[in-house]
Amino acid sequence: MRLFCNGRPVDVDVLAPALVNYGHFTSLQVRGGAVQGWALHVQRLRQGTRELFDADLDAASLQRWLKRALEACEVGDASVRITVFSRAFDFRQPQQAVPIDVLIGIGVPATMPVAGRAVLPVSYQRELAHVKHVGTFPLFHYRRQAMAAGYDDALFVDAAGCISEGSTWNVAFWDGGRVIWPQATALRGVSELLLMDGLAALGQGQVRREVHVPMLAGMSGAVACNSTGLWPLARIGEQVFEQSDLLLELLQRALGEAPWAVL
Repeated sequence: MRLFCNGRPVDVDVLAPALVNYGHFTSLQVRGGAVQGWALHVQRLRQGTRELFDADLDAASLQRWLKRALEACEVGDASVRITVFSRAFDFRQPQQAVPIDVLIGIGVPATMPVAGRAVLPVSYQRELAHVKHVGTFPLFHYRRQAMAAGYDDALFVDAAGCISEGSTWNVAFWDGGRVIWPQATALRGVSELLLMDGLAALGQGQVRREVHVPMLAGMSGAVACNSTGLWPLARIGEQVFEQSDLLLELLQRALGEAPWAVL
């Protein structure tokens, strides 16, 4: 992965402040120089910047820096991570006004798994869940524990027993007629929002409601989604899903309804 800060290749002076671990980000896929849900990614970054830094993020500059980074890497297809932080941020004086910086990472395009994955329900609630902040240690820790137990990933369940989200992904369920989106405190992903809009355009029934682990026995399919794409879930804990591929096909059609914005 190559890194660019404020549109320029990163030098070593940028890296140390970036490790302070105070900031937020978004991840996205670029295909042919275009992005699905670009406006939603910009909205997420601007909201996070206001909340964490009491500052505004200029959307035009952001888009220009991303285009510059892609051109410097000579790619039209890429995995991209855009992180907003500040080289001037001092954790000893966190209320001090600081200028913001934008770190852009350009990597190879993502590919999706074909086989259904098995995920382990674990008790965890993401801190400041509505912000896609850089405090990702618990997400990867629980994923690692799930893999040690023979699963592919972790699915989070809050203190009330409600399913919220996966380690780095949202989840949709299929009850045979409707798509069910879990109602719980979670990071609402751009892909999830695009899928909901796409399902509405297709006239497909969907609902957001609380989903407890015992309720999974009434679901016939489950699919995970994030910026890298969609993949089927074959099993959550001991609950096996037989129609995850059917839900995957439906959600792929729904995602196809989302337009690609040329950068």
